[in-house]
Amino acid sequence: MASLFRALTPLTRPALFITSPSTCASCRTLTTTPVLTAGHNKWSKIRHDKAINDRKRMQTILFYTQQITVSSKLYGPDPTYNPNLANILSASKKAGVPKDKLEAALARGQGKSTSGATLEPLTFEAVVPPSIALIIEAETESKLRCLQNLNLRVKKISGAPSSSKFFFSRLGRVVFEKDPSRDIGVDQIMDDAIEAGAEDLENDADGNIVIWTQPADTAYVAKTIGTKFDLKALSAGIVWTPNEDTKARLDSGIQHEKFAEMLELMREDGDVQAIYSNVTRGEMSDDEWGKIEECLST
Repeated sequence: MASLFRALTPLTRPALFITSPSTCASCRTLTTTPVLTAGHNKWSKIRHDKAINDRKRMQTILFYTQQITVSSKLYGPDPTYNPNLANILSASKKAGVPKDKLEAALARGQGKSTSGATLEPLTFEAVVPPSIALIIEAETESKLRCLQNLNLRVKKISGAPSSSKFFFSRLGRVVFEKDPSRDIGVDQIMDDAIEAGAEDLENDADGNIVIWTQPADTAYVAKTIGTKFDLKALSAGIVWTPNEDTKARLDSGIQHEKFAEMLELMREDGDVQAIYSNVTRGEMSDDEWGKIEECLST
């Protein structure tokens, strides 16, 4: 009798699942809880906003350091005797440009590093997918280190060092800031600019005056016209402009993402002074093209 009771005991235990009268005994009831995505979406937005702010900060630093370098090169590194430089330094400090960046830009205008070492010029050529030509101009204490860094960036997106100068023309370019308080434009400076060596003059999208010259005349034109008309030079240097018939189209997609990321990393390299490319806009959003355009020197 005892053995019979033990055999029947499991049948008297309470059921693990409660069923309603309308549900068969062999069916289980299930409940679902919606997945909460608010946290993920919030983090994605934070990362997106941070990336935008980082790009804006990088552009601010580049804007001021380039002006400091140009002013130091043309008119000297001492703000006491270079009022243009004094104004730029004051504005850059208010904009939050780090002190080490300011010191490096001042020294670079004199062809030196902050340690006093002479900087050596370096031109790096490469081609990256999809057949985009690059010329990177750098000034560095160590050519070997700089080359290694640039090679690494290019190879990471399946590119390779390669001759690319034939995709471009080399010209001198001087950009003077538009002065809204005075009626001084291309027409007012044209005769003097041509006499100094200018080959062409135009206004850029922001209304600044752009003067094109032969490379050897760049510094002379910048100093002569800037001094005579009291114009602020935003940039003055020898640039590589892509030839129209050799431009390479880039569309939205993985190649765009890799290319934009590479350019941004190169721009953050303290040795890199200018990046030139024959890339042209394909099918992509304004924001996607902006990420590329803001890293290029032309």
